[in-house]
Amino acid sequence: MSLIDDLNNLDPNNPGVWPLPIQLALIAILFVALVYAGYHFDISEQRVELATVESQEIEQKEIFERKQKKTANLRPLREQMKEMEQSFGDMVRQLPNKTEVAGLLVDISQTGLSSGLEFELFQPLSEVPTEFYAELPISIKVKGSYHQLGEFVSGIAALPRIVTTHNIKINFTGNRPGELTMAATAKTYRAIEEEEG
Repeated sequence: MSLIDDLNNLDPNNPGVWPLPIQLALIAILFVALVYAGYHFDISEQRVELATVESQEIEQKEIFERKQKKTANLRPLREQMKEMEQSFGDMVRQLPNKTEVAGLLVDISQTGLSSGLEFELFQPLSEVPTEFYAELPISIKVKGSYHQLGEFVSGIAALPRIVTTHNIKINFTGNRPGELTMAATAKTYRAIEEEEG
């Protein structure tokens, strides 16, 4: 009998009597079909899930590393914050209150006079309030030598309260050799008291 005759005479209801090579071939085909079906319907979905979970794991690791870096810097940042708060407090203490402003104006005027300058204008302007402090501009126009002007600006900077100079314009007066005129705006600041804010 030939193999084709054996295949045609197979009883599909009784595979136990089939020849051994055909049984083995059928078992191999069924095995391959089961493996393919298992991979296609179960394992491929799990691979997609695995890829998703792996990408989430990478994201979580990056988030963890960023948070770990922030946490590692937390103590130095807190110390820096304390230093900044202390520095801010020191600067706020340098701002005069309402009662000290008049004395500060006298100090600025005295600094100019002790530098040997001649005042042409010393005019406090309107106060400009901000969130934490009020700005007090003063229009100043003085005459003197280059060194006297430098001594005046340096003296203002050395005052115990914060005073800044802005819009400085220096011109020759033409009256005496080496005599200059300086026009500027000096700004001092005062702390806004709680009842004002």
